[in-house]
Amino acid sequence: CNHYEVHFWAPTFKWGISIANIADFSKPPEKLSYPQQIAVTCTGLIWSRYSTVITPCLTYRRLVNCDCIVVELQKNWNLFSVNVAMAGTGLYQLSRKIRHDYFSEPEAAVAEE
Repeated sequence: CNHYEVHFWAPTFKWGISIANIADFSKPPEKLSYPQQIAVTCTGLIWSRYSTVITPCLTYRRLVNCDCIVVELQKNWNLFSVNVAMAGTGLYQLSRKIRHDYFSEPEAAVAEE
């Protein structure tokens, strides 16, 4: 259609990243990765904004001269919601990691008491 077109399957498969991040909620915070969670969070934030600018479209071919007819649809809420989910799960995982690394008492000090 044009360079703003987003197909259905890209955001649909992107839900796998958010679901994997949700599954990692039970993972100990020391096993979480700062670079990975920063990437997930930034991707979610950036693409959430971008997804409000683009609209999906359908193209039809005219049988007579093969010109492209563009029919605009509503905003791509699947793309928006998956990116909000990515940003949310990434921020939650980052908060868990930061709380563990900087605000929790070392286990060795607790063992000495």
